[in-house]
Amino acid sequence: MFESLADAGYRWYLLSMLGQMASLNMQQLVRGFLVFELTGSYAALGTMFLVNSVPGLLFSVAGGVVADRVRQKKRVVQIGQLANALNALVLALLLYFDVLRFEHLLIAALVHGTVMSMMMPARQAMLPEVIGRERLTNAVALNAAGMNAMRLLAPSAGGFLIAAFGPHWVYFAITGLYLYATALLALVPSESATAEDGEPESEHGGRSSGWRDLVDGFRYIGGDPVLRVLLATAVLFAVFSMPFLFLLPGFVASVLDAGPQQLGLLMTLMGVGSLLGSMAVASLPARGRGRIFLFAGVLLGIGLMAFSISTTFWVTAVIMFIVGIGDAGRQSLSMVLVQVYVRDAYRGRVMSVYMMQRSFATLATFFVGIAASLVGIQWAIGTISAALVVAAIALLLLVPTLRDLD
Repeated sequence: MFESLADAGYRWYLLSMLGQMASLNMQQLVRGFLVFELTGSYAALGTMFLVNSVPGLLFSVAGGVVADRVRQKKRVVQIGQLANALNALVLALLLYFDVLRFEHLLIAALVHGTVMSMMMPARQAMLPEVIGRERLTNAVALNAAGMNAMRLLAPSAGGFLIAAFGPHWVYFAITGLYLYATALLALVPSESATAEDGEPESEHGGRSSGWRDLVDGFRYIGGDPVLRVLLATAVLFAVFSMPFLFLLPGFVASVLDAGPQQLGLLMTLMGVGSLLGSMAVASLPARGRGRIFLFAGVLLGIGLMAFSISTTFWVTAVIMFIVGIGDAGRQSLSMVLVQVYVRDAYRGRVMSVYMMQRSFATLATFFVGIAASLVGIQWAIGTISAALVVAAIALLLLVPTLRDLD
């Protein structure tokens, strides 16, 4: 299960990624908390996530082209992490001097979304160069386990910091975590034996232009039936499942009548379930993974339907653990399958399209937030959760290309 940890370069990569994911999870909690505190509006929460999602839709594919063209991908990641650290520091100071407004959060979300759309394809594409293809499946699953461990620990720490010292200290902590992640990434070898020299060549021959790289990337995805259905399913599952997490601060306040500490606890319990689910994925043999991926979608959808019905904190807490297991299967197995089936020359561009699922999910959150303002948060989440169950079962029954993937 832990075979990839024998590689020193991968260990530094993993520790850097954990610092980045801790900051992301803390930021997700404090950002949602602040927006709801300032506005009391689900529509405002949805608007913030809409602003955060737009750069991913516009620039993520450009980030994929960059990832496939540069040799030292970690430089792209380090620059992005430093930009995120500066962004978080500005918010920390605005909070410290008590001048933060909703508009500041919107601007910061726009900046953060732009940086992430340019940085994340490079981070994902550099993994095979760090660990090698023979241990890629194990490394991807361990990455997912680490991400879910941060989902377990970071929200709880963020909720404690908000309750004990105020939200500005959360943003100071986020700044420090980004700097920590940048420093550790410097210890990862800049080049590996699996890296290819030079810029990518297009299928038309010769050294390619950025625009032709972009077109070739989409042509490659469109012509590969496995990647096409995998990417479409990953986006579909994200759109139907992730909005609940973005709207969770409002749900906790209005439905469960609870505060930031309880919010952190719920996210921690979801993280426990996600961690266990990710560790199970790391131990899976390379067979039947497409079917397990779809079953995870069904479990996640059923869990979210139960979540939307519950009005009792401790019942919701148990449900969040189950939701975490389903969500781990969704995230980990989709990532593993995409990384395994993509060709190296197109990895950055394919991963940029894969990473767009979060942008599509945040875009969907805007509309779910509006629906929550009109019909209530429980009906809004319950409806998209039911849609997730229907979609997963339909794919399981009707799409053997995905169901039979190993």
